[in-house]
Amino acid sequence: MTSSGHTIEGTSLIRSFKIQLRVVGALLMREILTRYGRHNVGFLWVFFEPMMFTLGVTGLWTALKATHGSTLPITAFAVSGYSSVLLWRNCASRCALAILPNQTLLYHRNVRVIDLFLSRVLLEISGATISFLFLSVVFITTGLIAPPNDISLIIAGWVYMALFGTGLGFTIGALSERSEMTERIWHTAAYLLFPLSGAVFMVDWLPSSAQKIILLIPMVHGVEMIRSGYFGALVKPHYDIGYMIASDLVILLIGLYLVNDASKRVEPE
Repeated sequence: MTSSGHTIEGTSLIRSFKIQLRVVGALLMREILTRYGRHNVGFLWVFFEPMMFTLGVTGLWTALKATHGSTLPITAFAVSGYSSVLLWRNCASRCALAILPNQTLLYHRNVRVIDLFLSRVLLEISGATISFLFLSVVFITTGLIAPPNDISLIIAGWVYMALFGTGLGFTIGALSERSEMTERIWHTAAYLLFPLSGAVFMVDWLPSSAQKIILLIPMVHGVEMIRSGYFGALVKPHYDIGYMIASDLVILLIGLYLVNDASKRVEPE
C-alpha cells in the first residue's frame, strides 16, 4: 500500500514537472517573439544584444587605451567583467513589472507567476551565456586574448552569477507587483552597483580596509572567480566559496518567498 502510494506520488510529480517545462518553454518562445519579433535576425537578438554591449565597452576601452590600473589584457578584462554584469542586471530588470502585462495568462490553469519569471530569467541567462561564450571563442581564435587558465573556475563563477541573478530577478519581480516604485529604485540601484560589482577593478587593487567592505557585495566574488579562471597566476583573486553559496541560497529563498506571496495576490482562484 505504501509502495503504491509512493509510486503514484512519484508519477504525479514527474507529470507536474513535465507540464511546467512545457509551460515555461511556451512562455519563453512567446517572450522571444514579443520582444524581438519574427523579422530580420529575430531571436538572434537574444545574444546579439548583450554581445553588442560588451563589444561596445571593450572597443571604447581599447580606443582610449585604458589601462584600468594594471597590465592585464583590456579585452579579456572587459569581456569577463561586463558579461557577468549582464547576468544579474538583466535578470532583475526584465522581471520587474513582468506580472501586469502577462496577468491574463494566469487564467490558464497551468500557468503560475513563477513561470513568468522563469521564462524571462532563462532568456536573459541564455543570451548572456551565448554572448560570453561566442566572444571568448572569437577573441581566443583571433589571438586577441589568451586561452583561459582554468575553465572549471569560469564555469563555477558563471553558474554562481546565474543563480544569483535568478534569485534577484524573482525578488525584484515580486516586489514590483506590490509597488511600481520598485522598478525605479532598482534602476538607480543597478547603476550604483555596476561600478561596485567588480566589473571595472580587481579586489586586490583596493586598500585592505576597502577590500573587506567591497567583498560584502555578492557579485564581486563571482567576477573574481571568473577572472581567476581567465588569468590564473596573473591575478590574486579574492572570493569566498562559502559566502557565494550562502548568498545564492539566501537570495533564492527570499525570491521564492516573495513570488509565492505575489502568486496569492494575482493568481485567479
